[in-house]
Amino acid sequence: MISESDKEIYYAIRAALAEARTSVVAAVNSAMVGVYWEIGRQITEAIGERAEYGRYLLVYLSERPTAEFGKGFSVVNLRSMRQFFQTFPIRYALRSELTWTHYRLLMRIDDPSRREFYLTEGADSGWTSRQLERQINSFYYERLLATQKEHRPEMMGEILVLEPNKDADYILKDPYILEFLDLKENVKYNESELEQGLIDRLQEFLLELGKGFSFVARQKRITTEHGEHYYIEYSDSRIIPILSR
Repeated sequence: MISESDKEIYYAIRAALAEARTSVVAAVNSAMVGVYWEIGRQITEAIGERAEYGRYLLVYLSERPTAEFGKGFSVVNLRSMRQFFQTFPIRYALRSELTWTHYRLLMRIDDPSRREFYLTEGADSGWTSRQLERQINSFYYERLLATQKEHRPEMMGEILVLEPNKDADYILKDPYILEFLDLKENVKYNESELEQGLIDRLQEFLLELGKGFSFVARQKRITTEHGEHYYIEYSDSRIIPILSR
């Protein structure tokens, strides 16, 4: 029979394991952000104002690191790293609490004041990348400024209800971490991965058909003023709401 003492030992071990996992993830994220910033700096300084050379260099740099270090160094990703350095040129100003996924979201914000607010608030409040995305899409910055001070604490706590924190196992599913560590692909696939595979095959089919055919989207996300997300699916010329978050 399991005693209370046995349970206490288990919970202590579980807490130690969870803390170790979180520490490992934080270390990986910090290293990944740092090296991506450095890659962005090297590319930016090498290209300068030479746009034509820049296109050649990105293709070259994509092929070599991919062959040596694995996935994660496509031309698109290298452009993101270059944009990362250009958006955050001061390395010591980067926040170790934020991951590469956080910074990719922040880079989409054009206004420097809004971007700085979300960077600081996201780091200080410990927002996950999903929480940060939700706050940006729900215009949290603007809503907070328009809210009276006595009601702000309530608004500041709503994200923990609308988008609860996930554990370290969830964080490890970040594809950028997997690519950075060059881990092997999982043999099990979820529904979204299977859907993506089908879309990839559909894309190849349309390309074979030649000009005059296009694929716009399989789903569209609409965010309400209350921060709720609705996904719209196009099917047989009809628009069907399939999911609400």
